[in-house]
Amino acid sequence: MKTLTPERSLLDAIEIASIDEIRGLQLERMQWSLRHAYDNVPFYRKSFDEKGVHPDDLKSLADLSKFPFTLKDDLRANYPFGMFAVPREQIVRIHASSGTTGKPTVVGYTQKDIDMWANMVARSLRASGTRAGDMVHVAYGYGLFTGGLGAHYGAERLGCTVVPVSGGMTERQVTLIEDFKPSTIMVTPSYMLNILEQYQRAGIDPRESSLDVGVFGAEPWTNAMREEVETAFDMHAVDIYGLSEVLGPGVANECVETKDGLHVWEDHFYPEIIDPETGDVLADGEKGELVFTTLTKEGLPMIRYRTRDLTRLMPGTARTLRRMEKVTGRSDDMIILRGVNLFPTQVEEQVLAAPALAPYFQIELTNEGRMDSMTVNVEATSDAADADARTAAGQALQARIKDVIGVTAQVTVGEPGAVERSQGKARRVVDRRMPLS
Repeated sequence: MKTLTPERSLLDAIEIASIDEIRGLQLERMQWSLRHAYDNVPFYRKSFDEKGVHPDDLKSLADLSKFPFTLKDDLRANYPFGMFAVPREQIVRIHASSGTTGKPTVVGYTQKDIDMWANMVARSLRASGTRAGDMVHVAYGYGLFTGGLGAHYGAERLGCTVVPVSGGMTERQVTLIEDFKPSTIMVTPSYMLNILEQYQRAGIDPRESSLDVGVFGAEPWTNAMREEVETAFDMHAVDIYGLSEVLGPGVANECVETKDGLHVWEDHFYPEIIDPETGDVLADGEKGELVFTTLTKEGLPMIRYRTRDLTRLMPGTARTLRRMEKVTGRSDDMIILRGVNLFPTQVEEQVLAAPALAPYFQIELTNEGRMDSMTVNVEATSDAADADARTAAGQALQARIKDVIGVTAQVTVGEPGAVERSQGKARRVVDRRMPLS
């Protein structure tokens, strides 16, 4: 695996600025952002007034806790353009979430926003070990989803050659990687496993591929999955974070030299951690729900946006900017099973720890009467696909889930290929529970 630590001369000055310099810039920009939102978005004027706060009340960064939260439902309630802070004619691009319920959340960008976004993704790629002149294979989906175009413009801004493959057509993905020889791939971690599977199916050694860096985002993934991919491809796997309401990919990124959490690009996004039940701000180091306030966004400023992602903030290491721990789950996709709280990533860790099981799984929730049940559908590897081996693997996984997570689950071990494959974000949980009467 190549050593890809960037020279400090390549970094933006803010990445290695003093904490005092960073906090001073944040306060100045936050005062502007609150005023911009209040003056130009009726929703924010109403919510601030109802809370009894005004942008002029922000005298220190700690004063942000006085201001109200913004929720995804607020964007849906103001669909499509009610949250925009500039005239629609100044919006140069629109993206929208694919949401599973209700109307999508619509986000808009001015040209300045687009430029900032490209700069943040370029900074993220540089932190990942990618350099100007490298070739970047973008396997995120293009379209209203922010992943593909966000990655694309950022790679171009860094000075890279971009291969805009988008998602799907896995056999073709492998062919293009082998023929074009990109050094970086940007893709969801679950789809990277599909690409790995196609390498194995084609009889090609993934360790001989040209890939040095994988930049994985759009869904939670574990360090166990990192080890799986890094070992299989002899490459670095780093985490990129973002969400469309705040920007898209490029809000935070791991640094390849440490891989110890994602440095938040705090010159543009101010993070808080709150107790998801009370809304109280928690100290750095405490785990809770991640909240962001944008500091420079023109088209769609976000004030204290509740991401529902669970993590904690930590001091900087490779950069002065604070780090966020890898997201372990979401406050709204937490599974409560017979009084036990768990996340799909916890199940993923146990699946990846089983050598007889392929790294694919899906959780199925059902209920009989008032009792909820969980079934974990997995599949055997090709060398452990006979009935006896599958039975043994299922029993072992069931025991590990019980011992480590503390719940009793049924485990179904299918033949290789039995678990549904994703062309983007994996559908980790299928909830078939019927509402109680």
